[in-house]
Amino acid sequence: MLVGFDGSDQSVRALFYAARAARRLDSLLTVVTAFTVPSLAYADASLTPTVPAEVARLAAAQEQLEEAREHLRGFPGETDLRTAQGDAAGVLVEMSARAQLAVVGARGRGGFFGRLLGSVSTALPAHAHCPTIVVPRQYEVGTDTGVARFTPRDERTPVVVGVDGSPHSRLVVRHAVVAARTRNAPLHLLMVMSSLEDWGGASMAWLPDPDLLERHRHDLGDQLEADAEALRTEHPDLTITSRAVLAEPVAALLEQTAGAQLTVLGTRGHGRVASTLLGSVSQAVLQRAEGPVMVVPPRGAETGI
Repeated sequence: MLVGFDGSDQSVRALFYAARAARRLDSLLTVVTAFTVPSLAYADASLTPTVPAEVARLAAAQEQLEEAREHLRGFPGETDLRTAQGDAAGVLVEMSARAQLAVVGARGRGGFFGRLLGSVSTALPAHAHCPTIVVPRQYEVGTDTGVARFTPRDERTPVVVGVDGSPHSRLVVRHAVVAARTRNAPLHLLMVMSSLEDWGGASMAWLPDPDLLERHRHDLGDQLEADAEALRTEHPDLTITSRAVLAEPVAALLEQTAGAQLTVLGTRGHGRVASTLLGSVSQAVLQRAEGPVMVVPPRGAETGI
């Protein structure tokens, strides 16, 4: 379990989310703070700082890790707190090769999180070797103390997975199944097809027939329900529902994040059923999600959160 920490409120939320996930999966919690050392030239030797920049940046990163250690006081699992020199996105992507899950906050003040929803949020979900969860600002740390602060939450809200019928989508669904089972939560399969208003075009002649769209949605819904029934047969202990909708993709997915304990998406969609993740739709979802969102890479290791 990998989580970046920079001392910001959002990184604290990510830290607690990752700690609870590590307990649920009985895995090592790795907390890392990245730092970079600028290349500076001084016109006068007298202006050279007495403490080298690398030493100062390392000391600052270690102080941030001590903050993380304090937040984790009472955590009953195994932890590994470390600093890493390098670009935030590169550090996370590299370390994700040895992680079951990577967790980041939606926005922070610097390091990892100052660029989140910029290059880091694009690079990590797109290039991570394991699934990535983006923890929103609405996530509540809670007021419990001691071990109770890190107890995984027992919720009955669903795990929602976005489905588009692509081969990668089947992998995404498998991750969502594991997440739902480890949480003892229901699983909801959602397929979003762009509504008539989203097609655009200079003339109404370019727009598809509404009845044709509805028939197509119905056919997709039947196929999705058949997939759900196959999953019910494979996992009889899991409550599984499905729905195919005609809607604006961002709005539909954002609505789901508000009521789901986890929304699971793939890194890339195909066709009109799902927009390309890490394109405009996915970035809008990650920026405005009201609940945690997991992004599954094409060949990510299966995880239970």
